[in-house]
Amino acid sequence: MKQYYLFLVFIFFNSCQYFDKQIPSEKELLQKELKSINWKEVDEYPSVVDCEKIDNKAQRQQCFFEVLTQLIQEKLSVDTLSVLYPELDTIEVKVTVFPNATMQFEPQFPKDSVAYDKIKIDSILKVRLVDFPKINPAIKRGIPVKTQFILPVILKVE
Repeated sequence: MKQYYLFLVFIFFNSCQYFDKQIPSEKELLQKELKSINWKEVDEYPSVVDCEKIDNKAQRQQCFFEVLTQLIQEKLSVDTLSVLYPELDTIEVKVTVFPNATMQFEPQFPKDSVAYDKIKIDSILKVRLVDFPKINPAIKRGIPVKTQFILPVILKVE
């Protein structure tokens, strides 16, 4: 019988550990959640109306890039860029899509490039690259976010 009481006392004192569980704080939970988020990827890429009907994420992204590249090429093909710089056949354009669905375009040049008037090309881009169709911004966890990417744009000489 003594062994039975000792056993109950032993269980009684050890059972207190089960009630003494630590509840994680809000900050710990927040930090854990923030670490689990991949900040380099978005849930949905920016999109235009023509690409909305595509369900596959990769195909929708490719559609958006193709449509945007085509629109930029069309807007720049009527300009004097090809006349001013006939050796310039491709220009890389850094496109920023903001959460409010506005866009910004910035030409990208090699660091050692002095053959081009960067200010003149930048001003031509700012004047020509306006009036785009409605762009839906990228979505991360249900919130519109800013995205940036570089598109190679082929300048057509006609």
